[in-house]
Amino acid sequence: MRIGVIGAGAVGGSLAAVLDRQGHDLVVTARGEHLQAIRDRGLRLTGQWGEHTAAVPAGETLPNGLELVVLAVKATSAAEALRANATAIAGTPLLVVQNGLDSIEVAEAEAPQASDLLGGLGTWAVSHLEPGLSTVTSSGRLYIGAAHGAPTPLVRRIGRVMSEAVETTVVEDFAGAQWTKLIINQVNALPAITGMPVQQIVDDPRLRRLMTASMREAVRVALGTGVTFATMQGLGDAMLRRFAKAPLWMGQSIPIAIRKRMGSVPNPGSTLQSIRRGQPTEIDALNGAVVRAAERIGQTAPMNAVLTRLVHEVEAGHAFFSPDEVVASAPG
Repeated sequence: MRIGVIGAGAVGGSLAAVLDRQGHDLVVTARGEHLQAIRDRGLRLTGQWGEHTAAVPAGETLPNGLELVVLAVKATSAAEALRANATAIAGTPLLVVQNGLDSIEVAEAEAPQASDLLGGLGTWAVSHLEPGLSTVTSSGRLYIGAAHGAPTPLVRRIGRVMSEAVETTVVEDFAGAQWTKLIINQVNALPAITGMPVQQIVDDPRLRRLMTASMREAVRVALGTGVTFATMQGLGDAMLRRFAKAPLWMGQSIPIAIRKRMGSVPNPGSTLQSIRRGQPTEIDALNGAVVRAAERIGQTAPMNAVLTRLVHEVEAGHAFFSPDEVVASAPG
């Protein structure tokens, strides 16, 4: 299958590499040093998915004549990337693999020329701290679904294609999957605020408690919107409903379980990786999305609001906050 990947960074680059390894015809987009590294040395994959170098064509935009386009840029760059690749997307299925809750709405607004729109969520942990190189530190699945409603035959066909390269699950309700992934993505804010890897955050009882509080707050907001959580990485609707009512000491089992799945390789999380590369983070699409969702239903999300603010302060040049400073900033 001839597949174009917009944004061959951490998630997009690792996905493109394993699709190339399975014999698909890949072309990718990148910029700056990353683009030059792919052109010079190929798109390199290492870590838990094995070693592979994909000698793929790379440019700032995709060519025409593709059978599938995958959008894998950060949420902050999605609209611009879709507009830049408008002609390649025209008449072609578009799979948006992105964190947050707004990916489908942005794609519908910016790429109405796509023949079909699918949502995707990647749950593998990958570091992208060197141009041209993606290192998978913890394996995981790709979840895909129809933008709205039940999976179509096309969604299931693309699911089969993707499953050749990475474990893939076709979900019945993509919105429910987005919310489950958003709960998992709650691990990203505190590493970005402190400069510490996820494992170290979870191992600190005070920071683990704050992470648990932000997760529980997000679950309560989601339930207020009427969502039914999809099952993902051991988290499902029944468990998360119990978690919403549980005391914090009991709820800490969820971040502990996520930490165990990550293994021993220090995982900085995608938000901290963006800060280290000097790029805008996705925090407004993660914790910020919880705050906005709460406002829409007349609730508040003070823990997520504080974490969003602190990440923005680090983005703006503030030194990483110490654990003591983070604890002192948390709402009562």
